[in-house]
Amino acid sequence: MTKASGFGAVSCPCCGGAMTRDMLDALLRQAREQGYELPSERAWHSPSPIIDPHAHMISRTTQDYEAMAAAGVVAVIEPAFWLGQPRTNAGSYLDYLSTILGFERFRASQFGLRHYCTVGLNPKEANNEALAEAVMELLPDFMLKEGVVALGELGYDEQTPLEDRYLRAQIELAKEGDLPILIHTPHRDKKRGTLRTMEVLAEHGFPARACVVDHNNEETVESVLERGYWAAFSIYPQTKMGKARMVEIVRRYGADRIIVNSACDWGVSDPLAVPKTAALMRERGIPEEAIRKAVYGNALAVYGLNGEMREEHWRDGAVIDQRELHAGNSVLRGGQAPRIERAQSVFDDAGRA
Repeated sequence: MTKASGFGAVSCPCCGGAMTRDMLDALLRQAREQGYELPSERAWHSPSPIIDPHAHMISRTTQDYEAMAAAGVVAVIEPAFWLGQPRTNAGSYLDYLSTILGFERFRASQFGLRHYCTVGLNPKEANNEALAEAVMELLPDFMLKEGVVALGELGYDEQTPLEDRYLRAQIELAKEGDLPILIHTPHRDKKRGTLRTMEVLAEHGFPARACVVDHNNEETVESVLERGYWAAFSIYPQTKMGKARMVEIVRRYGADRIIVNSACDWGVSDPLAVPKTAALMRERGIPEEAIRKAVYGNALAVYGLNGEMREEHWRDGAVIDQRELHAGNSVLRGGQAPRIERAQSVFDDAGRA
């Protein structure tokens, strides 16, 4: 391991030779398995449970799942979105949705997390009319599947007529299926796009109590809260929302209808953004009740509306059995020893977190 890779040399305690990143990772993993609590885990581990309600885990590693569980994350929600490049046909959408409902749900369980998802046609790909029409035919079946807690991410990207058409069509679909909605607000011209989205939702009579408006910042939060929507914030390096800014938003507006997420994906992002933000809130004097709402209770309230996501799923601690298979596949490779254990519950005997 060299300084060019961002690290200084670390000497092996046995022979004094330089340790590689793989060697260090193996040593840290063994320490965790033996019950040692590492300093970074002490700093970020939450005394109450955490839900990350926006995490694109299909693009993350098993080590991310392990780190999230160690930091107190009990459940994740994976919103359907684009892959970083345009899909070319509806079959790729079918396989993608099947994966986040199937293997990814299984993969999370192998490391102690409950996994849920949202399904939908994202605004970027709504501009491909042929693809959009084909995906709209798929969605009614996927909406009914186990683990689906909302329709999303829906909304605007460039705020085109096609984006508007399919946003409206999916709002009506969510109404028919009695599902909450997760809204993606545009990265460009965000305030106008956010206000326009809420106007469309109101035109269609969609209840604000069942709608999460995500990727908020200081210029949108007040408008979203005033209209009764859940206001979600993505804690993302250098963009979207930072941890310190998030603390100040909770200090100013309180935690009612505020939701914190990582939006971690295939880009530069942090799957531990939610526990790190909770730790900073705690350090800067935000009351524990408010922290719990922002990183757990509010997400459970809205995404639990259709009954697919319930606290009882993780109350007694996750059962981890890495001997299990999904469609004949394991998360392990030849020679790796399976974990078989019940993770410790974050709740006390009286059922309090």
